[in-house]
Parts: sequence; structure tokens; C-alpha cells
Amino acid sequence: MWGRALSVIPRVKKDEWDDLDVVSRWLIATRAAVIVMTVIASGIAGLLALRDRMFHPLLWVLVTIGLVFAHATNNLLNDYTDHKKGVDKDNYFRTQYGPQPLEHGLMTPAELIRYAVFSGAVALSAGAYLVWARGTITLTLLGVGAFFVLFYTWPLKYIGLGEPAVLLVWGPLMVGGGYYVVTGRFDWNVAIASLPFALGSTAVLFGKHIDKLEADSGKKIRTLPVLLGERVSRYVTLVMLLSQYALVIYLVWTRYFSPLLLVVFIALPTLWLVLRAYSRPRPDKPPKELPPNVWPLWFVAFAFLHMRRFGMLYVLGIVADVAAHRFGLF
Repeated sequence: MWGRALSVIPRVKKDEWDDLDVVSRWLIATRAAVIVMTVIASGIAGLLALRDRMFHPLLWVLVTIGLVFAHATNNLLNDYTDHKKGVDKDNYFRTQYGPQPLEHGLMTPAELIRYAVFSGAVALSAGAYLVWARGTITLTLLGVGAFFVLFYTWPLKYIGLGEPAVLLVWGPLMVGGGYYVVTGRFDWNVAIASLPFALGSTAVLFGKHIDKLEADSGKKIRTLPVLLGERVSRYVTLVMLLSQYALVIYLVWTRYFSPLLLVVFIALPTLWLVLRAYSRPRPDKPPKELPPNVWPLWFVAFAFLHMRRFGMLYVLGIVADVAAHRFGLF
């Protein structure tokens, strides 16, 4: 179950849930398959610090732990808030593609809050040590991170600021801020290098919010796709995906990265599938060729497929670039 929970969001029934160990329950409740994106963001920060010969193993491990448990806390609070507001009631989109522990009766509100308190305490403990080690700028980063953990679900998601928040968090804050904490210095090139990955994460969120645009609108959750409309949101997502490749070209052209990073262009066939899907409105029913247990996911499924392919290649390219620099090839 640990492996399943890290790769997908498993659908489990109450009797299955009761037989699970506490780690499996935590992984499912926190949607650990999505938290993997946070691990990748921290990994990018660590790799760039390693390339610059300023990698500090302990600080990087603590940054990763802090970010992972902060993300877990946010996901738990997200479910708690939506449950209390009645957002997930009556077979809402969120409950159709994975368990919402409260809505499905897997946990009580008190149990979920205990999970959130535990996760938040771990994140804050890691953050406290990092503040002690690095000083006031790290305290500012910790404060900004805590703000997004507490207020992403409400009010940011309700006023069209959830998507910009994700771009900021998974980009400059996680990668740029993580790099600063590990190395003790800020580098604008690192912040720019964070954007190809952050744009992919934001595109996934855009896809999810387009898929449930009507449901969100009915619940008066004004995500950015609700405000922009489906057609404009589809094209905005495409611009974000194309911008990932444009930024890689820029980073290679400026010689911040070696041409080895161009390995991401292997993901172009997947991008073509996404472009075809996003060029048309969402279908009314699942197409016959759609794999089982994917619907009602549509736009988000394509965006996530590209995110996994591009993200894997992007990290692989950075690893190759780090190795090449360490051996003096570039």
C-alpha cells in the first residue's frame, strides 16, 4: 500500500482502511502521490547546490522534510475545510477520483486534525532548526510557507489566487528558497530554473480546475478557470506547457545549463497528446479509449501525464548537467 499510495491516490473502502497501518493511512489521507512533486522540487534545489559545490546534506534533508510535511499539512487542512464548508458533499468531483477521508467516513474530524497537527509539528520543527542555522531570511521563507499552508484552501482558492500561489510555491519559494537555505545565498538563475517545473505543477492544477469548473462555479469557488472560462483556461494551460520548453531553451542559451538539459524535448510526443486534448472542449462522457478508473479526470490526466514525463526528463537533465560540470566537461 505504501508503494500504491506514492504512485496513485488509492480508492479504499472503510473495511480496507481499518486494516491499514498508520503510515498507509497517513500516505492516503495526505495524497502522498501528489507530494512527490514537492520532493522533486527540493531535489532540484539540492542538485543545483551540489553543482555549485555548496551542498549541505543535513540542511537539504531538513528542507525536504519541512516541505513534505508542510505540503501534507496543507492537503489535510484542505480536506477538513472543504468538508466543513460542504464542498465535497453530494458526490462532488473530488470524491469521485480518490478518497476524501472525512466525506467517505474513513476518519473523524478529530482524527484528521491529529494527523494535521503531527504533520505541521514535524514541518515546524525542521523549519525551526533551519531558522536557527540560517537566520532571519529563512524565518521569512518559513512565514511565507506557513501562510500558503494555512490560507491556500481559503480564501486564496476562492478568489482566483490558488493557481498563482502554486506557481510561486513550487517555483521560487521551494526551489529558490530551498537553494538559499542549503547554500546561504540566493541566485536569480535558480529561481528561473525553478519555473519549468513549477509551470508543470500549475498546469496540472489548472487541468483539475477546468475539469471541475462547473462544480466549483456552483459551489461559488472562484478558481482562475472559473473566472476565465473553459476556453481561455485551456489556452492558458497550453501557454504554460509551451513556456516550459521555451525556458529550457533560454537556460541553455544563457549557459546556465549545458545542452544536456535539452533531453526534455523527448517529452514532445506527450506534449502533442496534451495539445490535441486541450484544443477541444471537455467531452460529455468518457471516450472509449480512456483507460478505466480515470474518468472524471480528463484535462488534469493529460497534464499530469506530461508533468511526469517532462519532470522526470528535467531532473535527469539536471543530474547529467551536474555530473558534467563536476567532471569539467562544461
